[in-house]
Amino acid sequence: MTGRPGRTGRGGGQAGAGDLLALVRTGRATTRGALQQATGLSRATVGQRLDRLFRAGWLREGAGGPVDSPLGGRPSITLEFDDAHAVVLAADLDTRHARAAVLSLTGELLAEHSGTLVVEDGPDTVLGELGRWFSELLEKAGRRADEVCGIGLAVPGPVDSETGRVVQPPIMPGWDGYDIRGRLARAFTEHTGAPPVPVLVDNDANLMAYGEQRTAYRDCSAFVLVKVSTGIGAGVVVDGAIYRGVDGGAGDIGHIRVGADALCRCGSHGCLAAVASGGAVARKLAETGVPAASGSDVRDLLAAGHPGAAALAREAGRRVGDVLATVVTLLNPGVLMIAGDLAGTSFLTGVRELLYQRALPRSTARLEVVTSRLGERAGLVGAGGLVVEYLYAPERVEERLVALGV
Repeated sequence: MTGRPGRTGRGGGQAGAGDLLALVRTGRATTRGALQQATGLSRATVGQRLDRLFRAGWLREGAGGPVDSPLGGRPSITLEFDDAHAVVLAADLDTRHARAAVLSLTGELLAEHSGTLVVEDGPDTVLGELGRWFSELLEKAGRRADEVCGIGLAVPGPVDSETGRVVQPPIMPGWDGYDIRGRLARAFTEHTGAPPVPVLVDNDANLMAYGEQRTAYRDCSAFVLVKVSTGIGAGVVVDGAIYRGVDGGAGDIGHIRVGADALCRCGSHGCLAAVASGGAVARKLAETGVPAASGSDVRDLLAAGHPGAAALAREAGRRVGDVLATVVTLLNPGVLMIAGDLAGTSFLTGVRELLYQRALPRSTARLEVVTSRLGERAGLVGAGGLVVEYLYAPERVEERLVALGV
């Protein structure tokens, strides 16, 4: 076969090593013959580009043995993405708690830790502590710091994805505009001695949605996750990619005005989060003498079958369901997932009551309303997946190969 222009190349050019890697990773072409057929490249050119990927340690021969080649001739050896050559670090911050993990490149959790971290203590303190957690987790997982290819971080506030900085976060005082990427990269180096690695930062609901959609709903082209914990936020995944809006503000449904007088932490009155979040339910319970200060306290009360918590959670669900009727009408998702501290039977019942009452039947005819599958690990899985997709995207593979000297 002659080397004609590659059909999967970017900008009309020939397919590069990154394009071949993407074909293998997604399972669209897993033999040399299939790669030739998919790209239009010659056998020699495919071989040269695959050789670079093998030398980088990113590809390996499959364990399944030879398979028939689409071009005829002798059977071909299958190719696989080698997920053992590197690991990813991920962390998910809540207002008073955090989780961190070492993950494989395919999303398997190799080591995990959770503990108290208070975002109000400020970014320097919190991110420095995460660096220490990462060092301990790598030792626990039996992996070296120089095997880390990147770090993903989920935060409870709107994030400008271009800069990785949070923008006017209502529940993260002291974090507005802070260089999170730089500080976390330095913390990783300070505690491990390894060179800095790329750091990606995104909103927690976005990354939860990304993790859940990639894990169990890959065929869903419009996926919405609503996280109801101390605050309320939504993540939207369209055609497999996070939808962030023009500057990271998409999905901030907790600050939609719902006509109440309650003062929100953002400084406005009547926000959805001020009347229907885990924090709002906790305040109402505390007013009746029930000890509750946060969404996690409400979660514990719901798990214990507390009738007052259940009644308030159902009413909160109705408030959220009323807003979600508009969201569902606008986006027409295939899956609406409820996650976070309040994601139980009482809250979900309330959501369904108002959602199906207010939304047009056409908008909900094919809608699945479900609860989280990954639970508290959703943000970690999403953060890890974001890093992998960024680092192994076709447009980034070539520069990384050059940096590796291959």
